[in-house]
Amino acid sequence: MIQELLMAAVGAGAAVAVYAGAAARVVKQYERGVVFRFGRLVDRERQPGFQMIVPLVDRMHKVNMQIVTMPVPAQEGITRDNVTVRVDAVVYFKVVDAAEALVRVEDYKFAVSQMAQTSLRSIIGKSDLDDLLSNREKLNQGLELMLDSPAMGWGVAIDRVEIKDVSLPETMKRSMARQAEADRERRARVINADAELQASKKLAEAARQMEDTPSALQLRLLQTVMAVSAEKNSTLVLPIPVELLRFLERAGGGPEQPAERPAERSADRPAVEPPPAPAPPPLSDAYLKGVADAAEGVEDLTGASVEPAPREDRGDRGDRGDEEG
Repeated sequence: MIQELLMAAVGAGAAVAVYAGAAARVVKQYERGVVFRFGRLVDRERQPGFQMIVPLVDRMHKVNMQIVTMPVPAQEGITRDNVTVRVDAVVYFKVVDAAEALVRVEDYKFAVSQMAQTSLRSIIGKSDLDDLLSNREKLNQGLELMLDSPAMGWGVAIDRVEIKDVSLPETMKRSMARQAEADRERRARVINADAELQASKKLAEAARQMEDTPSALQLRLLQTVMAVSAEKNSTLVLPIPVELLRFLERAGGGPEQPAERPAERSADRPAVEPPPAPAPPPLSDAYLKGVADAAEGVEDLTGASVEPAPREDRGDRGDRGDEEG
């Protein structure tokens, strides 16, 4: 009798152990349990920890509540300004309602992926190339709104959407590089022209200052010579300053003459004297002898030349004729 009772107790314990093993479930901290009883959804979600279900009656599905990172395959499209681009993105989302994610959609991950691809193509067609390259924050917000509206009905919340890369054709890349180079060259020329203008103003002001003090020009010349001779790889021809000649002239006791300014020169006096005319080349003896022989030959042919009377003799003869008359 006692043996039979022991056997019954052991069998009951084994049955309880089997039942407990079949009914016990452990839900992790980042999961939620959804129970279906005879195919019907049980309203209460099972929280993290140890949970019990009815074996052969209940079926539990565990749903991950963590944020899921899903890359969106690269999509090719034509922008609003007729440029072919290839854009890829990444979507961050999480399940906020485990029951809705299982009941409303067959596979919520696949649904979010397909919706992200179609939304990305739509954004490419509505945007310009400049917006895709420089205004990505606005496009990311537009993509998030397009994905979040239908996903909320599936128990899924879109955390954020980011455009990763925009691939352009090689011809477009070369065109953009030429445009950027031309813009940089234009700005460089404008900066150089502005620098030249400022330098010319400063040089004009310095020239006016040096005009009042000629010694400043000599000091500037010496500074230039010192800067050039620092390399020691060239030969310098240094002209004698005019101020030094005037100093030597005053030291020698010569008459001191005031410096003549360009503005004080007379209008009829030329600034630079013309060079003297070159001397005629010397005549050879043969040339002179030939000229003398030619003159003698002419006298033999024409005879002695009769020189006209002086003007005074002709005047006297006229007066005498008048008297005789």
